[in-house]
Amino acid sequence: MQTRIYTPSMQAVGAFDGGKIKEQKPIGFPREGSVVKRVGPLFYWAWATASEDAMIGLHPHQGFEIMTYVVEGKAAHGDTLGTKSEVGAGGVQVMQTGSGVSHQEQVAAQSELFQIWFEPYLDEAVRRQPTYRQHEPDSFPVQELPGVRVKTVIGAGAPIELVAEARMWDVEMGAGANYTHPIAAGHTLTALAIRGHGTWAKSDEGGDPKPFEHKDFILGAVDADSEVVLRTTGGETLRLILIEVPTTVDYPLYRR
Repeated sequence: MQTRIYTPSMQAVGAFDGGKIKEQKPIGFPREGSVVKRVGPLFYWAWATASEDAMIGLHPHQGFEIMTYVVEGKAAHGDTLGTKSEVGAGGVQVMQTGSGVSHQEQVAAQSELFQIWFEPYLDEAVRRQPTYRQHEPDSFPVQELPGVRVKTVIGAGAPIELVAEARMWDVEMGAGANYTHPIAAGHTLTALAIRGHGTWAKSDEGGDPKPFEHKDFILGAVDADSEVVLRTTGGETLRLILIEVPTTVDYPLYRR
């Protein structure tokens, strides 16, 4: 397994609405300074927090599949398809932007959320009708293990259907817990530590586990089917957002 850990200083930052929304970006836009430019079809990943009620005005998108996952608080969405919706903690908004759509976003004070972009084959995507779908928190499957809670956000049993190949999990681990997660051959597992600290190790690999800290971004690429063992450290709860995508795809990707 090729494992790399990127500290917050190696990620990009951003802000909206006069700094009311602040973002840490494991994968940013061009010229934003993130070391990781993309991972296969995982094109962009922003982790946002709002200090007070904030607004991002109407702006256009095309081609990409864009999801907003709310961790805390709530987010509202409006678009040129006529959509007006609001989603709370644990819910997801998904735009398949297709031939083009404009939207605006409102984020409530003290909210925390992600906006993540996945890239299908854009030459085909821009010929599709744009869509918007909202998924409530109780529509996602949750697996309870000793000291561990695993929510499938994209994947088996989850309601989100994308054209781009991707799977996503929200994993919470109590103090002293460990969790083993599979990685498919030819794929990269990405992880963002949004709470706590831990270690990362390939299950069948010798050597010391790699420690990571709160806010670190981790990539583990494998050529053959494998597993990663995650453990909490420091006596605190660990919460990780995991996204698995193919390391390479069989279509041309957007050149930024």
